[in-house]
Parts: sequence; C-alpha cells; structure tokens
Amino acid sequence: MNGFRERMTRFMYGRYGSDQLSRVYLGAALACLVLDLFTRLQIFYLAGIVLLIYGMYRSFSRNISKMSAQNQKYLTWRYQRTVKYSNAKKHWAQRKEYRFYKCPGCQQKVRVPRGRGKIAITCPKCSIEFIKKS
Repeated sequence: MNGFRERMTRFMYGRYGSDQLSRVYLGAALACLVLDLFTRLQIFYLAGIVLLIYGMYRSFSRNISKMSAQNQKYLTWRYQRTVKYSNAKKHWAQRKEYRFYKCPGCQQKVRVPRGRGKIAITCPKCSIEFIKKS
C-alpha cells in the first residue's frame, strides 16, 4: 500500500491537483451520468464524459498558474453570488420595516424606515440629497 501511495505522490509532483472548480466539474459529470441512467438521453452521457475528462485534465495539468487563475475566477464568481443571495435575503427579511432606494448619483443602496412620509435622503457615499416617499 505504501508503494502505491509513494508512486502516486511522485506522479502528482509538479501537477495541479484537485481544487474547488475541478470538484464542481466532477460533480456535474456524476450528475449527468446519473441522469443518463434514468433518461437514456445521449446528451447527458456525452456531457458527463466531457466534464469528467476536463475535470481530470485540470487535476493532472502541469500548467499550475493557468489552472489556479481559473479556480480563482470561479471562487470570485461564487463569492459574488453568495453575497448577492445574502443581501436579497436580508432585504426580504427587512421589507416590512424599511424601504430601499438607489442613490441617483452613485447607485448605492440606501435603507430608510417606512411610514415617515416624504423625506429627504442623503446618500452616505456621495452626499447627494434626493426626496422619496418612505
């Protein structure tokens, strides 16, 4: 067993290895292949095989800087989606107590309490004042 581990360690030396994006590709490949079992559509089988091959290619690649840049781009995209979802969830939870407006100057979101009538809102970012109904 130690001989196999040692050979694999030597083989993977200088290669990129597994990262979050490779795991996403391999998970999508598995999902496509499972869908193929139930639907018997060739498109799922082909997509699964292509995703599996590309996920393995990423893991065994020696171009570490390119694969790392792709992974970083994916992580940035995933973080932005997470933040957007979190903000939407907060807005939904606060919708009865507050109204949200965008500043006409800088597009910054400004939160104001409901039920105050027409009020002058000052943007905290660019200090532009605008009037809205709360």
